[in-house]
Amino acid sequence: MTVRIAVIGAGIMGADHARIVAGDLPGAVLQVVCDPSQKRARALAEECGAKDVASDALATIARSDVDAALIASPDETHASLTLAAIEAGKPVLCEKPLAPSSADCMRVIQAEMKAGRLFVQIGFMRRFDPAYAEMKALLSVGTLGQAVIMHNFHRNVSAPANFTGLMAITNSAPHEFDVARFVLDTDYSSISAFQPAGVDASRTGAPVFMVLETSGGQLVNIEINNNAAYGYDVRGELVGEKGSVFLGAPVHSRINIELQSLERYAPDWRPRFAEAYRLQNKAWLKFVETGVPSPIAANAWDGYCATLTAEAGVKALSEGGKVVVECAEKPAFYHR
Repeated sequence: MTVRIAVIGAGIMGADHARIVAGDLPGAVLQVVCDPSQKRARALAEECGAKDVASDALATIARSDVDAALIASPDETHASLTLAAIEAGKPVLCEKPLAPSSADCMRVIQAEMKAGRLFVQIGFMRRFDPAYAEMKALLSVGTLGQAVIMHNFHRNVSAPANFTGLMAITNSAPHEFDVARFVLDTDYSSISAFQPAGVDASRTGAPVFMVLETSGGQLVNIEINNNAAYGYDVRGELVGEKGSVFLGAPVHSRINIELQSLERYAPDWRPRFAEAYRLQNKAWLKFVETGVPSPIAANAWDGYCATLTAEAGVKALSEGGKVVVECAEKPAFYHR
């Protein structure tokens, strides 16, 4: 069976997903590229060999020649488009966040439970990254003993002009919120957020540092610095009672020149997580084909948890002090 996929959104993320669907997913066909800009949709469709282009996302999801939707449109559209796909009975891979508000995430959860089956996979691709996978495996088999602390930092070259410290929490940090929760197999009980006193907190991309406590008794710290200048850099260390494990990034070459040995940083996240995206999309295609979700992939409940944590982080940064992460009770539906 060939799975006919519509990619909703032809921006940076939508284009990358379209290329994966067209070139790396045997059994899938890029049926439609949908974007409000017909010029952008047409250019991507021609590059990837899509069957058609469209500008109306809701109409695209409803098409009889579309089996599944990959949503890479602006954040504020994610929940409504995911709800439309559930209503149409079509599986969804929704880029993070599931929704900017936990209330809208809960609307998706309720719709999915009403439908009686899982439809939604969230684009937290780090769960599929080989480095994080090995970190989780070493913890699971007992090599590290009990987990104690997880250190994370997430640095970008430069932030867009409108990127605030609060956006560092709502837009950048959810990847760390999710993957630390996944690796540790726990939930968060509280979050504190800080910005250095020596920087102007109102400036674009001002760094944010967060400390989270988990229900399992671990500490998780996260540095988000969207104006690090030198390159895209994601690192982490999981500390256990018996040892620790550092994340490793793929390094394809090292340059020896002028009495120096150099490794280059990528300008953005795509080279670092290219394999994670490919493995994530491959797992989603299998989910579409079989109806059985990947045990690694994030679902709508995980999307809710990430957004809820971000909301608490925004409150912690705005008001100061520790904020409790008040999570709803997890429905039995998501314990499958």
